[in-house]
Amino acid sequence: MIGSTCQPVSPLQPQPPLRGLWLSLGIIGAWGASLLLLLPLDSAGLPPLLLALAVLIRTFLQTGLFIVAHDAMHGSLLPDSQRWNDRLGRLALGLYACLPWERCRHHHLSHHLAPASPHDPDYHDGQNRGAAAWYLSFMAKYLTPAQMSGLLSCWLVSGLLLHPVTNRPLTNLLLFWILPLLLSSLQLFVFGTYLPHREGAEPAGDRHQARSLHLPQGLSLLSCYHFGYHWEHHEYPELPWFQLPQRRRFITDHRQGPAGLALPPASR
Repeated sequence: MIGSTCQPVSPLQPQPPLRGLWLSLGIIGAWGASLLLLLPLDSAGLPPLLLALAVLIRTFLQTGLFIVAHDAMHGSLLPDSQRWNDRLGRLALGLYACLPWERCRHHHLSHHLAPASPHDPDYHDGQNRGAAAWYLSFMAKYLTPAQMSGLLSCWLVSGLLLHPVTNRPLTNLLLFWILPLLLSSLQLFVFGTYLPHREGAEPAGDRHQARSLHLPQGLSLLSCYHFGYHWEHHEYPELPWFQLPQRRRFITDHRQGPAGLALPPASR
């Protein structure tokens, strides 16, 4: 398991058995149920605020799919069954954006082995490039022609199936599936890569080259399932997302590591 034991470790409060599994199944189920509910609707008849709320909820659940797959990449989704851990991770990643499991897992674990280095597939190659260029480079390393073909095929088939049900199949696909996916990719990039790993006025402080964002627990959940507690994730990658706030509280209280560094100023 990638990580270190250089920091004193507090005993985590015991979690209900299989809590991670039930949370993951809940996220996957809510993503599927919300998609089936929203796609046939007459979106033109929805109030703008309700429409915006639906898009935001779909974005949050879309991001949740990747978080489920991410925990599986670290073996923390079902630590007692590697086979089912990988199967659920592969399912979540496929539902997220038809992403290839082995490729994404290899890239993510490489990121943990050498963060913010030329060997880090998530990094911006150390050229002080802006956020937009970094985002495009980041996405290009994960997208493949097969993945894009799979996504387009899913959207095409869904549009054809929706046509007899609603006269706005393309609009609904854009609002409730494609747009949430795009927003989710930005959410994961901003809170999981750009803000924690960008070069700033204050150094990241250690081999993780990562900062944790100063966010209250509720806002941390909404922003990206606590992925903003990023130094904690790099130091303890075996912890599932819902245990990161507890670990952050312990580390912050005991002033261990650079987890309390202030958010750096905007990139130049």
